[in-house]
Amino acid sequence: MNFDLPPFRPRFPWWGADLQTVANYLRPPRRELAPHLSQSFLVDLRDGSGDLLLCTLDRPAMPKAGAPLTILIHGLTGSQESFYIYSMARRLLDGGQRVLRVNLRGAGPSRATCRGQYFAGRSQDFRALLANLPVELMRDGVRAVGYSLGGAMLLKYLGEEGEAGPLGAAATVCAPIDLSATCRRMLQVRNLAYHRHILGLMKLEATAEGAAVSVAERAAILGSRSVWEYDEVFIAPRHGFGGAEDYYERCKPIAFMAAIRVPTLVLAALDDPWIPGVLYSGYDWAGNGALTPLLPARGGHVGFHGAGSREPWSDEAVARFFEVNAA
Repeated sequence: MNFDLPPFRPRFPWWGADLQTVANYLRPPRRELAPHLSQSFLVDLRDGSGDLLLCTLDRPAMPKAGAPLTILIHGLTGSQESFYIYSMARRLLDGGQRVLRVNLRGAGPSRATCRGQYFAGRSQDFRALLANLPVELMRDGVRAVGYSLGGAMLLKYLGEEGEAGPLGAAATVCAPIDLSATCRRMLQVRNLAYHRHILGLMKLEATAEGAAVSVAERAAILGSRSVWEYDEVFIAPRHGFGGAEDYYERCKPIAFMAAIRVPTLVLAALDDPWIPGVLYSGYDWAGNGALTPLLPARGGHVGFHGAGSREPWSDEAVARFFEVNAA
């Protein structure tokens, strides 16, 4: 597919996969969407839990008639406030399109309205979100972008739905398409600092005020020494899996991707320090015409800080893919 997209070239000084990955933390970009308007609202998942997802609807200052709604889904320990969510939202809003920034169950602001916790395989939450959004928001169509863990959940959902879902197009950025292989990569010595940081945030998120965890679960979460152990002692038993590896095997996106029928961009950097590039380069992309791989050699994990623009190259790639696949 021709995006008319220039190849990715890193922007100084973000040379290498690790600098690409941490650039937003070393030099934080803006977190504002002016002159566009934002409105928060709750979506009842109607699953008997009483959990409500807190979402933010962003409306463009100059709307484009007939433009579909784009749902943005954050990654692990992220939220609607993540830098990459803001930059993608701003790119779409500037083009006159509405954006819905979602906080997954128990993430960010949704912690106050959700007793439960999201995980990579919880595609039923996204299905419930779509089923319970106001009809007015869906009238001109809907599409979705998932980042990292949010992308994994989105790919699983798309494979489960096949042709039945309401999405007209989708995109993922740096999704871990094999959860076990990604966890093993994260546990490598070269990723020690990343791992410690992420695990600490996961513990804070899962035990924050409002979370429904038992005394035993809280102790298990706080005592976890790795992401794998967190999944083994908390996520897996809570959600009916036989253990971390059973969870990873049953929820890995790569097992669902062959059934995807919605035009879907799968964007990932082959030098991602968290996700083995061979997972992407070794996949049979030719076997499913609905999938469009975009696999630059460099870019890090949800980085793509490219030459010629202060906005991530991935934002432009997703926006152009949606333009090409407009209904």
